[in-house]
Amino acid sequence: MQTRAPFHIVLIEPEIPPNTGNIGRLCAATGTHLHLVGKLGFSLDDKHMKRAGLDYWPEVKLHLWESLHELQQTYPQGRFWYTSKKAQKSYINAEFNHGDFLVFGKETLGLPEELLEAENDHTLLIPIFSSAVRSLNLANSASIILYEALRQTGQLDQ
Repeated sequence: MQTRAPFHIVLIEPEIPPNTGNIGRLCAATGTHLHLVGKLGFSLDDKHMKRAGLDYWPEVKLHLWESLHELQQTYPQGRFWYTSKKAQKSYINAEFNHGDFLVFGKETLGLPEELLEAENDHTLLIPIFSSAVRSLNLANSASIILYEALRQTGQLDQ
């Protein structure tokens, strides 16, 4: 696989171990760094998370942070994209750059309203076409947006 600037997936207080495990596997497959921020809703030793990530955990570039602020201070030049079903801009209309941070909120609450308001220009939506569906699965959402970012930056070209 070609060498490339990695993307970063940031999970703020993830609650469901299999989602984080599946995202860990996604990160291992794409060379993406995984950042877990804040209080986790499970132990990193959780058997469900490990099962979802299979034996790929040694390949995951995992970083743990107390807060999003701490992560942002460590990467002051980083560009952060925030995801929300309340956003106005589709992820398709974002212009991703190598090394961008893709930020996802906890499964039950999403990202804090004040963060979304402050970062409105960098907040993205995955369209849902049925009013009967409130949201997509976290691991699916991370995959959709990451692969669009990889496509836009030419990293899917073999």
